[in-house]
Amino acid sequence: MSTQTTGSFIVASWDESVVGDAERYPKLAHAAITNTFSGGIEAAEVRCEYTLVYRTELTGSFTGMQLLSGTISGRKGSFAVEERGWFGADGLIHGTFEVVAGSATDELSGLSGTGRYTTKHGESAVPYTFDYDLD
Repeated sequence: MSTQTTGSFIVASWDESVVGDAERYPKLAHAAITNTFSGGIEAAEVRCEYTLVYRTELTGSFTGMQLLSGTISGRKGSFAVEERGWFGADGLIHGTFEVVAGSATDELSGLSGTGRYTTKHGESAVPYTFDYDLD
């Protein structure tokens, strides 16, 4: 039976660079990010690497990987998540993430789950929902 938890994350740093021609669309970019999670997931200085495709200046999609080290429901360990999302001209950013199978360690060993978030571009705290199972 899955457990659902909620919380938020704060983007502490964002370092983005264009790959290839910066003057044309679609445009490919890479971003190195640091997030801090609170709530159901407690994890500081979470590293995330994104690849973004801008269809226009305001629209596009992204994929990424994050490595979290912290706690879920008081259980300590590390795990990786794969993330996918899109952003639109309305300023909304939509994302989903899934625990990478077999990546969880220590008290989180056996962790599986999926999460999601929607936020407005520029918001400081991004609310998330995470549905998970622990063996």
